[in-house]
Amino acid sequence: MNSALENLTYRGFFKQCTDTAGLSRLMDREPVTFYVGCDPTGPSLHIGHMVPFFAFRHLRDAGHRGIALIGGGTARIGDPSGKTETRRLLSYENLDRNADAIAAQLDRFLGFDGERARKENNKDWLADLNYLDFLREIGSHFSVNRMLGFEAYKQRLETGLSFIEFNYQLLQSYDFLELYRRRGCRLQIGGDDQWGNIVSGHELIRRVEGAEVFGVTFPLVTTADGKKMGKTEKGALFLDPAATTPYEFFQYWRNVRDSDTRRFLLMFTFLPIEACESLTAPGKDPNAAKERLAWEVTALIHGTAAADAALGGAKAAFGGEGGDAGAMPQAALAKAAFIAGYPVVDLFVDAGLVSSKSEGRRLVQQGGAFVSGAGGAEIAAVTDVSGVIGADRLSANGELVLRAGKKRYCRVITAAASAAGSAGGI
Repeated sequence: MNSALENLTYRGFFKQCTDTAGLSRLMDREPVTFYVGCDPTGPSLHIGHMVPFFAFRHLRDAGHRGIALIGGGTARIGDPSGKTETRRLLSYENLDRNADAIAAQLDRFLGFDGERARKENNKDWLADLNYLDFLREIGSHFSVNRMLGFEAYKQRLETGLSFIEFNYQLLQSYDFLELYRRRGCRLQIGGDDQWGNIVSGHELIRRVEGAEVFGVTFPLVTTADGKKMGKTEKGALFLDPAATTPYEFFQYWRNVRDSDTRRFLLMFTFLPIEACESLTAPGKDPNAAKERLAWEVTALIHGTAAADAALGGAKAAFGGEGGDAGAMPQAALAKAAFIAGYPVVDLFVDAGLVSSKSEGRRLVQQGGAFVSGAGGAEIAAVTDVSGVIGADRLSANGELVLRAGKKRYCRVITAAASAAGSAGGI
């Protein structure tokens, strides 16, 4: 097998291929142009979207040429793959804004240079298609019976599949054909839920152009307990720091199960394979490996400065050496509220650790609410839902630390202390 494909396989990216031997021979002979697409259905990618783009970088670093295709056209319809119901259709203006935001995120991660890494938007060739011509020239090559045999459509037939969604496979196949014609693209990569769409594009090019192209899919990543990877208590693990802060992003990786660490190091970092194996070898400290994983992924997405700050905040929260409390998530609250007696449930709501008072009450009742002790002493559980937190719990500089559950922290800065904290470069 070609060395680039071997690397992808070892790191866990390889699930299915239309012709592994043929693709391997092609990649041994010459650099291959490949593409991966994503639809701008939201203003930010999440970490699940990034799996093919990590593979993109491995292939690019092996000398191949990648295209990141922003689906500004296909998003106008919505991909039914992996969905139990029809996607909500967004306005064209909203899709364009999302496409610009996602292109910027991918540029930071991939570094578009127009040669080894470039971006395209399928709106450029889909938006003005003549529907009748498209049906005659492209639709005539598709079998409805075969399309309904693909898993993505079979699942949706049980809950309802709209006609507009049924067209999606034709459009994605047409994307592959357009990129073959425009850029000489010979390979499409993506998640395994895209297998039907990828195979259809492969067949369309064979029928229309008589050319040999290929498709590769990757496993849909789950954690060791079978849950979808990248899901947090707040939802998806977004790349946008306004949706998921770098500290929260870091903490997700720092808190993965020991059994997931090796796999995630191989997939979500560019550390050499030997380093990933060494970090997770029997007898090695699993926390050190998870800390390295968290730093590496955070640095890739948010930069080394953000990764360093998140690491410092984590060390401060968990009492490690080199901690920096200034890097912990913060909330500025009025000191007067503590002087009057801050209701504990309100405190956790206002600090952003719970989203509602009912959630706050459950947290307290279940023993998951912790507040630092008098004068900033060691953190301890609060179990009385009607309890209040007084000013005596504040440290000498007017701060205290809250914890929700085992791993979510917040540094509370009272109004009088927040200006001083800002001056310190927090």
